[in-house]
Amino acid sequence: MRMIDRSVKFALSLAGAGALALAMAGGASAYDGTNCKAPGNCWEPKPGYPDKVAGSKYDPKHDPKELNKQSESIKAMEQRNAQRVENFKKTGKFVFDVSKISAN
Repeated sequence: MRMIDRSVKFALSLAGAGALALAMAGGASAYDGTNCKAPGNCWEPKPGYPDKVAGSKYDPKHDPKELNKQSESIKAMEQRNAQRVENFKKTGKFVFDVSKISAN
């Protein structure tokens, strides 16, 4: 029994030393920042990727209709909210469903 306890302690201490060695080796292989254009600006494009995306084959070329969808939905939301407020001022009851407001 005593022999097992010593071997378990030895194995655990050996595992701990190994984990410590791995942690130290990982820290030593970290990026040292030698290729940074400025402090904190260390991004570099992959080989073959252009420095500027605009006008390249990676440019997403967004459709103006797709870009305006959010502003249009916000305008519609504001109109619905205005109808709800107007109905609340008239009746004193808040109705969330705008289709039920026009029926009143």
